[in-house]
Amino acid sequence: MVIHEAAENYLETIFMLLRRKGSCRSVDVSREMGYSKPTISVMMRNLRESGYINMDEGGFITLTETGLEVATHMYERHETIAKVLMKLGVDAETAYEDSCKIEHDLSDKSFNAIRKFLQDNDVL
Repeated sequence: MVIHEAAENYLETIFMLLRRKGSCRSVDVSREMGYSKPTISVMMRNLRESGYINMDEGGFITLTETGLEVATHMYERHETIAKVLMKLGVDAETAYEDSCKIEHDLSDKSFNAIRKFLQDNDVL
């Protein structure tokens, strides 16, 4: 299944909001990502129609199994890459910003090699 970077970012943001706040609505995503409500509304519709999220009558968003799979995958990549950069001496703000850019372009093969190296060497 091919998913675009923008959708990955939205799903990861929803995942992080659910973890941090326990619930998530479109307005929360709008605030977190800094996008307008109409932009968020269009993407939420696309994510719903693609089977990545559900939204109840109150506007509360939940991730479907597929959406959760994508979101946790991206979150793991984001956190791992940021931690590696911080271990290399990069400040946290820059590490997380750069990690967000790298996580989408790094192949699974390279990411898995990095993760295995870190686990084998007890780096993280």
